[in-house]
Amino acid sequence: EVQLVESGGGLVQAGGSLRLSCAASGFTYDTYVIAWFRQAPGKAREGVSCISTSDGSTYYADSVKGRFTISRDNAKNTVYLEMNNRKPEDTAVYYCAKGPPFVTTATWSIPRVYDYWGQGSQVTVSS
Repeated sequence: EVQLVESGGGLVQAGGSLRLSCAASGFTYDTYVIAWFRQAPGKAREGVSCISTSDGSTYYADSVKGRFTISRDNAKNTVYLEMNNRKPEDTAVYYCAKGPPFVTTATWSIPRVYDYWGQGSQVTVSS
């Protein structure tokens, strides 16, 4: 079975650093893109970042560009999201998701593009 397991969330202070992990299994890891989405209470899912596990191409939402960094470790089948200079508005449930082999700047942040999702990890940024 395809599995995506997030870890690393929790309660942190604004301005600090935190790294989320997404461990993937059950599919050919470097064939598909992996993305991070987040959803705050009362708000729609928002694409945060995306990475190609084959060539390392990355995409970022304007709201996090320059603060968050997505990376990969293909040997561990794991994708990371490093969150620096966090703000209270970053508080949300963060999900990793498996996408198609190819995405573009126009499609990477569309939730319906992704066919498998992790269980989510709560990140709470205090002010």
